[in-house]
Amino acid sequence: MKIALMDSGIGLLAAAAAVRRLRPDAALVLSSDPDGMPWGPRTTADLTTRALAVARAAAAHRPDALIVACNTASVHTLPTLRAELEPAIPVIGTVPAIKPAAAGGGPVAIWATPATTGSPYQRGLIRDFAGSVMVTEVPCPGLADAVQYADEDAIDRAIAAAAALTPTDVRAVVLGCTHYELVAERIRTAVQPAGRPPVVLHGSADAVAAQALRRIGALPEPAAAPVTGLTVLLSGREAELPEAALAYAEGRLLGAAAPTH
Repeated sequence: MKIALMDSGIGLLAAAAAVRRLRPDAALVLSSDPDGMPWGPRTTADLTTRALAVARAAAAHRPDALIVACNTASVHTLPTLRAELEPAIPVIGTVPAIKPAAAGGGPVAIWATPATTGSPYQRGLIRDFAGSVMVTEVPCPGLADAVQYADEDAIDRAIAAAAALTPTDVRAVVLGCTHYELVAERIRTAVQPAGRPPVVLHGSADAVAAQALRRIGALPEPAAAPVTGLTVLLSGREAELPEAALAYAEGRLLGAAAPTH
């Protein structure tokens, strides 16, 4: 079994680690675009061109499925990617976990990039899935970039700024960018009011990993014998896992598998 994941940068680590936990025997292809990131400010046409190149680089390794582990790319390029790759390669997108977060009764905060915050796409998800639950959209300028480069001070500043915009009575926080899942515990600490029940964080990594297995008719087998198949593609070039990735537990988990060429 081989699963490919794509993103502009290291945001794909969370979903890749989730796949590795569910199927340690799955070889992984991690295809990102350091030459073109960040994708958020790009026009849809430009983003689609970049995303197609990253997807094609992954597809050349003949994966059984491709996870688009990027909220921005899922919003703007999923139909194009599916039109090119499916049915030969199932393509799984990433959607913010607004529905399960709202199911807890709220209030809910959605942390997302400035480009996504307030967008018609996100507002549509809130309308369709949040019901009467109070939802606060929280822009997080600079957080994805800080996570991408493992800039500890910048991560702290960005999280503190977003936490200051988050109501103190929220019961759940949706992590609306895959990069944010790599610093989930730091976010949890920042938004947790003293003396209140624990704030629940909702990422997408586990859900998309499970969906990828469903799409190819595979069951989770967390006890399967692990393989060392890991291919890293940086704007189409085979490489090693970026050093910044090893700053995170997910990256260290994947880094235990040597790149295959």
